[in-house]
Amino acid sequence: MFSQPDWKTIKKKLYFQLNYSSLYVMWFLRWLVFGAITGIVCGLVGAAFLISINWVTAARQANDWLILLLPFAGLLIVFTYHLAGLRQDPGTNLVLASIQSKQHIPIRMAPLIFFGTVITHLCGGSSGREGAALQIGGSIGEALGRLFRLKDTDINIIIICGMSAVFAALFGTPIAATVFSMEVISVGVIHYSAFVPCIVSASIAYGIIQKCGINSTTFPQIFTPELTVFLFIKVILLAMLCGIVSILFCIVIHKTGQIYRKLIANDYWRIFIGGCLVVVLTMLTGTRAYNGQGADMLLLSMTSTCPTFAFLFKIIFTALTLGAGFKGGEIVPALFVGATLGNVLAPLLGLDPAFGAAIGMIALFCSVVNCPLASVILSIELFGHASALLFCIACAVSYVFSGYYGLYTSQKIMYDKLHPQYINTRSH
Repeated sequence: MFSQPDWKTIKKKLYFQLNYSSLYVMWFLRWLVFGAITGIVCGLVGAAFLISINWVTAARQANDWLILLLPFAGLLIVFTYHLAGLRQDPGTNLVLASIQSKQHIPIRMAPLIFFGTVITHLCGGSSGREGAALQIGGSIGEALGRLFRLKDTDINIIIICGMSAVFAALFGTPIAATVFSMEVISVGVIHYSAFVPCIVSASIAYGIIQKCGINSTTFPQIFTPELTVFLFIKVILLAMLCGIVSILFCIVIHKTGQIYRKLIANDYWRIFIGGCLVVVLTMLTGTRAYNGQGADMLLLSMTSTCPTFAFLFKIIFTALTLGAGFKGGEIVPALFVGATLGNVLAPLLGLDPAFGAAIGMIALFCSVVNCPLASVILSIELFGHASALLFCIACAVSYVFSGYYGLYTSQKIMYDKLHPQYINTRSH
């Protein structure tokens, strides 16, 4: 005999499922709207920022004398930050800390870092733009969260949306920007709750850049060697060296800033003297290749050979610039260092210099930001999928050999890199 169905229980289960499903739908629609608004706002700001950076870079390259104004540009940057009440600027570390511990990101950070980065690039300071993008996006994201009256946990999500949107607008890699923004906060823990709004905001911001006809840096396609055991060994060795050099890069960046502050307490004197050091070093090297982002040298590494110590000079120029208080970011300089290092080491390992530059660029990026998944995706978006396996191996190796060092001291390393062990420490 068949038992009678318990219709009361079935009704309760159906009601529960319908109610729960409606929550999913409401959540999805809600973040679809918030992600779209964030993407539009950050995409427009990102477009303005990219246009400004491209314009001042062209102006600097056409007028070599602008480098002489770098110390005075530094005074102007410090003055604007002091005028806005930001005497201690933690930069990208504040954005990461705001997600971890509810610290407030002032909205005035966005125009300040926008202006400071543009002025730094105009006068030849050695810095990038993606670090500034994270600060701009995070600041706008929190402002939108406050405007929408979101709770703190939701504000964290919209901050990540802002970061991914501006990063995607500037670098032209929306998928990598999405994963990077979720991965960079806590190594070993990815904020998947931000996945839907982040990919929406990043896609819209990227679309705005495309519609505006603004082109990000385009890298040439690289030749993929035949897969052999010896090729894997060579890529592993190159990635190991990139991981070790990434430690040097992070130490020099952090220690230079500490030495500056220890020796020169006054913000105005510190940035003025730092600007003078960059000017003098530029004159001594006799080249402008290490000023600004260094995009020309980055592209050269993919097509020709680079000076042997180009990677070392870029580390020094960037440390002297950012440590003194000039604005920008460390990510593009890190790409520069990795590409030129890979270009120089590749022939020693029997690899094509352009292929070595591509591997070195991605591997060192992975090392300094501790984001292996985002790095692999970045390699595919920039160079295609043909060498994806080799890039993946390089990222895995460089990630391990970089230890617990990173560009952002507010970044938390939740799990040990060698063992499945919870450690919850900060990067060095």
